[in-house]
Amino acid sequence: MPYLSVSRLALVLTLTLALAQPFAHAMDRDEAAARAQQASGGRVLAVDRAEQDGRPVFRVRVLTPSGEVRVIVVDARTGATR
Repeated sequence: MPYLSVSRLALVLTLTLALAQPFAHAMDRDEAAARAQQASGGRVLAVDRAEQDGRPVFRVRVLTPSGEVRVIVVDARTGATR
């Protein structure tokens, strides 16, 4: 079994947390879908994670009541929709 010193273990943990930070979400896919559905009044077709302007977001594709497909961007930390 390989030996990890405390300093190497701390480095590995720090790097792991740093890489995970962009997708540290305050909400999950289901919550993002619900926000987009409320904002559009439509039916959710798909939810994808992405990054926009350095912030984690969900891109939610919805079918509006008028039959139009729209993409609603939901901020993963705040829940704000665009």
